[in-house]
Amino acid sequence: MYIYNVTINVDESIKDEWLKWIHNHIPEVLATGKFSSAKLTQVLVDEEMGGVTYSVQYRAKTRKNLDDYYKFDADKLRNDSNQFLGKFVAFRTELKIIKEFL
Repeated sequence: MYIYNVTINVDESIKDEWLKWIHNHIPEVLATGKFSSAKLTQVLVDEEMGGVTYSVQYRAKTRKNLDDYYKFDADKLRNDSNQFLGKFVAFRTELKIIKEFL
């Protein structure tokens, strides 16, 4: 199992609009069929640069699912955020789950 984590720092001036947008965007990403679930969280840290930081964690069952997302879907879905250009910073991290403890 893999986690595709996107961490986004959003300018305060667009926070509410961005949150509405991301609530629609996440189901679009899941509709690609490459991920089994997603989790939206707020990162509880005071940023020196200001803004509010969020993390979206998408779960992929296989490495192939993640690679196929990059190949077929990522560019189009990333471009959907162009309306917020200059008002957010995002970085992406891939994680491989070794073991889950429940």
